[in-house]
Amino acid sequence: MSEVLTPDICVIGAGSAGLTVAAASAAFGVSVVLIEKDRMGGDCLNTGCVPSKALIAAARHAETMREAGRFGIKASEPQVNFAAVMAHIREVIEAIAPNDSVERFTGLGVTVLSGAARFTDRRTVKIKGAVKETEIRARRFVIATGTRPAVPPIPNIEAVPYLTNESVFELKRRPNRLIVIGAGPIGLEMAQAFHRLGTEVVVLEAAKALSKDDPELSALLLERLRAEGIDIREGVKVVRVARRGRSGVRVMLDCGGGPTQLDGTHLLVAAGRRPDLLDLGLREAGIAFDKGGIKVNSKLRTRNRRVYAIGDAAGGPQFTHWAGYQGGLVVRSILFRFGGRVRADILPWVTFTDPELAHVGLSEAEAFRRHRHAQILRWPFAENDRAQTERDTEGLVKVLTTKKGRIIGADVLGRDAGELIAPYAMAVAERLTVKSLINTVLPYPTRSETARRAAIAYYAPKLDSPWLRRVVGLLRKLG
Repeated sequence: MSEVLTPDICVIGAGSAGLTVAAASAAFGVSVVLIEKDRMGGDCLNTGCVPSKALIAAARHAETMREAGRFGIKASEPQVNFAAVMAHIREVIEAIAPNDSVERFTGLGVTVLSGAARFTDRRTVKIKGAVKETEIRARRFVIATGTRPAVPPIPNIEAVPYLTNESVFELKRRPNRLIVIGAGPIGLEMAQAFHRLGTEVVVLEAAKALSKDDPELSALLLERLRAEGIDIREGVKVVRVARRGRSGVRVMLDCGGGPTQLDGTHLLVAAGRRPDLLDLGLREAGIAFDKGGIKVNSKLRTRNRRVYAIGDAAGGPQFTHWAGYQGGLVVRSILFRFGGRVRADILPWVTFTDPELAHVGLSEAEAFRRHRHAQILRWPFAENDRAQTERDTEGLVKVLTTKKGRIIGADVLGRDAGELIAPYAMAVAERLTVKSLINTVLPYPTRSETARRAAIAYYAPKLDSPWLRRVVGLLRKLG
């Protein structure tokens, strides 16, 4: 048996990007077919952002118990029930899952199909089900298939029971000694969380840890993580891995000074993720792609003008909020035929360690490359009253501006940096100047005051202007 559907839009993939397109399009009364081969909500809900942040929250509570002595409260070593921590993670996922469920999207008017989609030609997708085959001939297609873990070509890796972000949250027992390959955001977030829950952790990085973030602030963060007791090794090459005993692992390393080895009970591969384009029939659809993702133009359209690719499938930054942003652009382009152009310089991101590290806009190096007279404004949390009351003064705010004060980038290292980056994200997107921050009244005492204090620093050198002093003097004489 077979069925033919002719919707206006066919979305392949029910992660953040795909769900954004499906929900927004259906809200305008457009017919939509949504195809998902695995779980609704994609990586973010099931194996990425949501479970990892739930684990980090549990770990922070454990660390709070250890630090209570600074506040006159008896500190204690937390008794971690790892099974209960995992249950907490599952409960968080279950609480959010209804927002991404088949039932909700069916209620919105979306036709949701389960199965693996494959293009058979430039305008047709087929799904082979257990009972019947479904053929979709849509006016427009949107590929939003996300990513899968990238496993580096380490000799013997397939013979070792390694973990990825897709399996680490299925652990039944807490690892005794966890070896993490990869010192990017995922690797370091998981390293700190497991360490705070009582696991000994070693992180291995072939190049530089947090290489995409501000060098000054990432160095401060790494110093903090090492001070907590996390062993972070940069510039090391994993030569080979092997089983150790029934379930352990042995990692052979080349650290430049000769071979060495590490033994652990568990191995977590956190070496990034790759676009999931397997068996999509992209060649049959006339869509250009490579291992980095599907090739798209500035409006996220592929070489086949009927087809768009968004989110992780299109390569580029792999963030849930970026995928959602691209989904909104595609809806605008398909339904209204205008706009939809990606603005790459407005992307914010956060590494959810403690302290958090957040960024938006241009990096320091990019700012000085594009703007000859760029300026750096700084304000440390040690000079913030709320940070002092919480006895958590690590980190600072760095704001990058043009000579005329337009905000073109910002980096924040400190508690809740992911929340504090928000006004800078708006400033970069809306091309605001430091004057906007100075004219904003912020509540006291809050960490957000650092935004205004950093902005005031822009005008500090101008206070010594002889011309300005003469004006003030003249006005004083006039009464």
